[in-house]
Amino acid sequence: MTAEGGATRGGTAQDRLQAELDEARRQMAAMAAAHEAFLRGVSHDLRAPLRHVTSYGALVRELLQELPAQYPQVEEALGFLATMDASARRMGLMIDGLQAIARAGRVPLRLQAVDLGAAVQQARALLGGAGDGVQWDVAPAMPAVRADAELFGQLLAQLLGNALKFTRGMAQARIAVHAEPDGQGRVRITVQDNGAGFDGARAQQLFGVFQRMHREADFEGVGAGLALCAAIAQRHGATITAAAAPGAGCSIRLDWPGAA
Repeated sequence: MTAEGGATRGGTAQDRLQAELDEARRQMAAMAAAHEAFLRGVSHDLRAPLRHVTSYGALVRELLQELPAQYPQVEEALGFLATMDASARRMGLMIDGLQAIARAGRVPLRLQAVDLGAAVQQARALLGGAGDGVQWDVAPAMPAVRADAELFGQLLAQLLGNALKFTRGMAQARIAVHAEPDGQGRVRITVQDNGAGFDGARAQQLFGVFQRMHREADFEGVGAGLALCAAIAQRHGATITAAAAPGAGCSIRLDWPGAA
C-alpha cells in the first residue's frame, strides 16, 4: 500500500513537472511568435515612409540641379541630399536584414543530410569573382550535417562573405573551412580568416542585430548577417561562437547536429 501510494505520489509529481514543462514550451513558442510578428510588422511598416524619403529626395535633387550654379547653397544642399540618400539606403538594408531574420525563424524546416563540402563550394560560387586572389583552405573531406539545405546555404554564404569582406585588400588573404565530428553525434565546423579581426572580449556581441565591430567607413554592412546566422543555428539546435583579435583575423565555430 505504501509502495502504491509512493508510486501515486511520484506519478502526480511527474505529471506536474511535465505540465510545467509543456507550459514553459508554450510560453516560449508564444514569445518567439510575438517576436517574429514584431519583426515582420516593423519591416513592413517602415517600407512606405522609406520609399517616400528616397523618391522625394530624388525629386528635390532634380529641382536643385535646375537652379543656377552660382548659388553656393545649392552645392551644400546637394551634399545634404547625398547623406540623406545614403542613410535611407542603409535603412533599407537594415529592414532587409530584419525580414531575413524573421523569415529564418518561421519557415518550415526541411531537415536532411547535407554534404558540407558541396554546400561550401556552392556558397563560394555565390561570391563570384570576389573570392579571386584569396587562398582558400577547404578541407577535402568533411562529415555531412543534418540541416535545412536552403537555410544552411544562407548561413555559409554569410560566413564566407564576412570572411572575404574583412580580408579584402590583403596581399595574402586566407580563408579556411574545416570540420570534424565530435564523437557525440555533432560536427564542429570552423570558418577562419586572417583579416582585420576585432576585440575578442566583444565576440558574443557580434551575433546581436545591427552589432558592428568596425566603422562603416572601413567595412560596409549593417550588422545583420551574423544575427541571421545565429537565428538559423538556433533553429537547428546548433551553437555559433566567435574568437578574434585585432589584426589577427576571426574564427567562427559552429557545433552542428551531424547527419545520422
